[in-house]
Amino acid sequence: MVYLYEDERLDYLLAEENLRIIQSPSVFSFSLDAVLLARFAYVPVRKGTIVDLCTGNGVVPLFLSTRSKAAITGVEIQERLWGMATRSVAYNGLENQLTMIHDDLKNAPERLGYGKFDVVTCNPPYFPTPKKEEQNLNEHYAIARHEIHCTLEDVVRVSSQLVKQGGKVALVHRPGRLLDIVTLMRKYRIEPKRLQFIYPKENKEANTILIEGIKDGQPDLKVLPPLVVYNENNEYTKEVKQILYGNE
Repeated sequence: MVYLYEDERLDYLLAEENLRIIQSPSVFSFSLDAVLLARFAYVPVRKGTIVDLCTGNGVVPLFLSTRSKAAITGVEIQERLWGMATRSVAYNGLENQLTMIHDDLKNAPERLGYGKFDVVTCNPPYFPTPKKEEQNLNEHYAIARHEIHCTLEDVVRVSSQLVKQGGKVALVHRPGRLLDIVTLMRKYRIEPKRLQFIYPKENKEANTILIEGIKDGQPDLKVLPPLVVYNENNEYTKEVKQILYGNE
């Protein structure tokens, strides 16, 4: 039994046919970016602790729960999205593994503990805050997309505060912010170790990056093979189908 409000719906979590997630076209629906982050990030298989910042409707923790038995905490500032995440966790019977917290991520180290997590993941707002008149009229989308409540530096600083020494921080973002991300990671003692560029189609510019760093790690960045999302017929490539649906 699950309560759905207004235009909410209960969707299958793609390949995870035994998991469902509450979504809303007017509030929040997860994107490919979240799926790619959840598949890209290192996770301990059997035990450990993971925190997902800017968790939205809990999509990344839900995906990660299929890869790891670790305790996973999601942090979301928007009460409506937190409520959706909490109800999705309950519907899937994952309350013993997943915990959703309604709070500003900047409060997370004080609330959850400094240096307590093996892994931090985040699909943060991508864009600097525009002028008020240029912001999305939908408050939920504006907060999710623009740095209204947290900046990129907030995300990296807090991630560094939360993660253990030797722990990993994984982000999904836009290529235009790559140098900012690397600069901030090093400022806060997270050494970039893995980087992957995502391309919408072959012969197009990359429009997404996945990057993972290690707290106090040694310099040695590996650039992974590129991932192309769509083929010439505007269908998902077999690599993306495998990520999304678990089949060729």
